[in-house]
Amino acid sequence: MSFRADYLLQLPHLTDATAPAAALRLFHYQAQHCPPYREFLAALGCTPASVQQVEAIPFLPIEFFKTHQVRTDATEWEPQEVFLSSGTTQQQRSHHYVRDPQLYRQHAARIFEQYYGPLTGWTVLALLPSYLEQGQSSLVAMVDYFAQVSGQRQAAFFLHDHAALLSALREAKQDPSRRVLLIGVSYALLDLAAAHAGDPALHDLTVLETGGMKGRRREMIREELHAELQQAFGPRGIHSEYGMTELLGQAYSFGDGRFHAPPQLRVLLRDPSDPFSVSDTRSSGAINVIDLANVDSCAFIETKDLARMHPDGSFEVLGRLDNSDIRGCNQLV
Repeated sequence: MSFRADYLLQLPHLTDATAPAAALRLFHYQAQHCPPYREFLAALGCTPASVQQVEAIPFLPIEFFKTHQVRTDATEWEPQEVFLSSGTTQQQRSHHYVRDPQLYRQHAARIFEQYYGPLTGWTVLALLPSYLEQGQSSLVAMVDYFAQVSGQRQAAFFLHDHAALLSALREAKQDPSRRVLLIGVSYALLDLAAAHAGDPALHDLTVLETGGMKGRRREMIREELHAELQQAFGPRGIHSEYGMTELLGQAYSFGDGRFHAPPQLRVLLRDPSDPFSVSDTRSSGAINVIDLANVDSCAFIETKDLARMHPDGSFEVLGRLDNSDIRGCNQLV
């Protein structure tokens, strides 16, 4: 059995105890089989065989997904799907080359169900206009798959049609066997809230914002955003997702601003002024992500997000490093 096949069999069953060994195993594989990562390690003078603990793994700057094809064993397969990051026409967009589209969808569904229960107990509706308009969005692919697994009667996506969305919300709430999830980019949820505050259709939902103003509204801190949304959607906490094009996994916040990640997605913090000062005990710093589902790209990514880590392993996203692009699907400035 190949490394990839054996590794993917283990991926869904990883725990906090077994994930570090899996990360080291994947590192040694990608250090050899992912050309951009291999060249990056060589430029650093890193000898992969000398890396024997997770904290010693060098993390690939996320910009490489804009400038290189970050793929393992690239000569052996052609991408079945390419996800592009959100961005303006002036911005270079990240590319994530996907070998197996079902791997991403099924992995995302497992993570969601770990925290929220079976998708068959949900109706999933989405207000993601900019992602639909730009195309090739991993978030749109995920939501579409969630709606398929759910078996819901309602269409999942509503581009700009608030009337159709409100009608679907009313219909969905009539089914007592299902909860209703409204997932949306921040500016679109704010537009809906401003136009229809007080409409009963917006109450008794689970609202999950994915960040992003896309230049449509002024940027605001998370607490301000959630307070404004709660005026329209009711006193329940506003949930959030931490994800990005370069990752196949997600973390979720359940209303308190603290993200929780599954064993397959680990966040470490580094000193913002020293990219090689990475620690699992640092209380604040810039985010490095280990995404163990990224078997066909690179699992070890240095992001531009800033965070605070809590003793229970949850983390708060605080902002962005100076001079970094504003990312649409995971970050409020």
